[in-house]
Amino acid sequence: MKKIVFIADFYVNEIKGGAEICDNTLISLLRADDVKVVEFKSTEIIPKHIHLYRKCGFHFIVSNFTILDEKNKQALISHPNSYSIFEHDHKYIIERDPSGYKDFIVPSPRIIHRTFYSNAKNVFAQSKIHSEVITKNLGINNVINLGMSLWSDEQIKIIRETDTTKKFPAVVLNSTNHIKNTDGASQFCRDKDIEFKLIGSPNYAEFLSQLATGEKFVFFPKVLETFNRVLLEARMLGCKLITTNLNGCTSEEWFKEYKGKELIDFVEEQRDVVYNKIKEGVFGEKRSKNINCASGDSNVTVILNAYRRPYNLQMQIDAIRNQTNPPKQIWLWVNHHEDNKDFDFTSLDIDRVFHNDYNWKFYGRFAAALLADTEFVAIYDDDTIPGIQWHENCLKCMETQEGIMGSAGYIQTGPRAMQYYRHGWPSKNENVERVDYVGHAWFFKREWLPYLWRENPPTWDNGEDMHFSYTSQKFGGIQTYCPPHPPDNKALHGSLLGNELGIDSKATSNDYAVSHKAFFSQRDKCIEIALEGGWDTVKKITNFSFALENEQEKL
Repeated sequence: MKKIVFIADFYVNEIKGGAEICDNTLISLLRADDVKVVEFKSTEIIPKHIHLYRKCGFHFIVSNFTILDEKNKQALISHPNSYSIFEHDHKYIIERDPSGYKDFIVPSPRIIHRTFYSNAKNVFAQSKIHSEVITKNLGINNVINLGMSLWSDEQIKIIRETDTTKKFPAVVLNSTNHIKNTDGASQFCRDKDIEFKLIGSPNYAEFLSQLATGEKFVFFPKVLETFNRVLLEARMLGCKLITTNLNGCTSEEWFKEYKGKELIDFVEEQRDVVYNKIKEGVFGEKRSKNINCASGDSNVTVILNAYRRPYNLQMQIDAIRNQTNPPKQIWLWVNHHEDNKDFDFTSLDIDRVFHNDYNWKFYGRFAAALLADTEFVAIYDDDTIPGIQWHENCLKCMETQEGIMGSAGYIQTGPRAMQYYRHGWPSKNENVERVDYVGHAWFFKREWLPYLWRENPPTWDNGEDMHFSYTSQKFGGIQTYCPPHPPDNKALHGSLLGNELGIDSKATSNDYAVSHKAFFSQRDKCIEIALEGGWDTVKKITNFSFALENEQEKL
C-alpha cells in the first residue's frame, strides 16, 4: 500500500486559503486512490515521527512550512528523496516574493532553505513562471511544473451552476491581506471612473456568486502569485480581467485559449493530469528522462565514480538526466571499497557499469572515457551535483574558449599545491576564466584524452586534475577554463552541494590511511614535475622557489 505523511502549517478546516483548498483536494484524490495519508500540522510533528514513519515506508509531502521547526527540516534533509515539497508562495526567499528583482532573480543572501529544496525528491510548482523562478534561483533540477491548481468535483459543480448574469461594471476582491492589494484595485477603478463592488465571503458558493456579477475582475497583486485560483475562477465565470503579469496562471500557454465553459471543462480534465504528475513524481521508480537537448541528439557521455559515497549516486543521476543538454549515456566506474560492496548498482538509472575488484583511484574513470563514442565527455567526482544548465554552460563556453572546462578552477600563486585561489562554485565568477587546472567536474572533448597518457604521472594516487591540464596544454595546446558561475544563477553551476557533500571523513584529503601532509606532498610533486616539463601557468609560476625551499629544508 502506498503511504504518505502530509505536513502543512494549516488545513482547510482552519483556513480557507488557496493553498489549503488545493492541499485538501490533493489529499482527497490520494485517499480515493487507496493511498494511506496521515496528516500532521507543522507544530505537531517531531523528528521522532519522521524517523518512524520513514521506516514504515511513508513518503512525506510538505506543503506550507513557515512554522515547521528546523529540527524537522533537518530530519527530512538527512534522507534525500524521502520527501517532496508542494511549493506555495516562494518559501525559498526571505520575503517570499521575487517580483522586486530584475528577471525575478533574487540575490543569494535573500535565498533560504536551499538544501531543503535541493534534497527533496520533487518540488511541485504550480505554474510555468513559478517553476522557472524556483529553478533559476535555486539552481535545482527536481522541479516539476504541475501547470494547474486543483479543484474538487464539488467545487467544479458549484462553478458550473453559478449564475453568471453581470450586474456591475467591475468587482474587486475585498481582502485584509495586503498582498491582494484591495486599495490598489479600488483606486484604479476610481481613477478610471469605473463603478465597482467589493466582494468577499468565506462561503465558496456565495463568493463565486459575487464574483460572477462583475463584467470585469480588477486585481493587482503586490507579489508574484504562484498560481492565483481566483483569477482563473473569474475567467471561468465569464469575467474580463484587468490585472498584471504577476499571476502564475497567466504564464501558462493554455490561459488565453480557454474561458467560460471551455475553461471549466479544461480545469476539470487537468485535475487528473496534475494528480498523475504528483503520483508519478512521488511513487514512480524513476523520473522520466529529460530528452530536451538544445543542440539536437546528445553528444555527451557522462562518467560517474563510486568509492565511499554510493548514496550520492541517485541524486547525481537525477541532476544529469535533467540537464538542458542531457547525456547520450551515463557510465559508472566502481572502485572497490567496503563502503560500496553491498550497494545495489542495478537499481540505478545508468547505462554501463565498470565494476572493479581493485581501487584504481582517480585515473580509472579517465581510462574508461577512452571507450566513449561521443564528441564530449563529462566526468564527475562523487560529491558533485550539477545545476541543470551545467552542460549547456560548458558547451556555450566551448564556442569561444575551447578547452577543458571544470566546476572548480585553480590558479597557482606559487609552486606548492596549497598556493592557489579558485574560481567556480567555491568563489563564483561572472565570466569564463582561464585557470591552471580544474576539479570536481570536468567537461572536455574525447579526442584530448590521449594527451593524459603521453607522460606517466608522478603518482597514480593523486593529481589527475593537474596532470590532465598540464599534458593537454603541453602536447595539444589545450588550455583549461572555468565557465561562469554567477552567484545569482545556480543553474549554471557545476557543483551545487560541494560543501555539504564533499567535506567529510570520506574525502581523500582526510583519509586516515594517508596523512594530510603526505596527500599534499604528493600534489606538490605533481606540480613540480609539471613545471619542470614546461607547464605554462596563468601566473607564470616556476619551480625555482620550490627547489630553493627544498635546499633550505636540507640545510
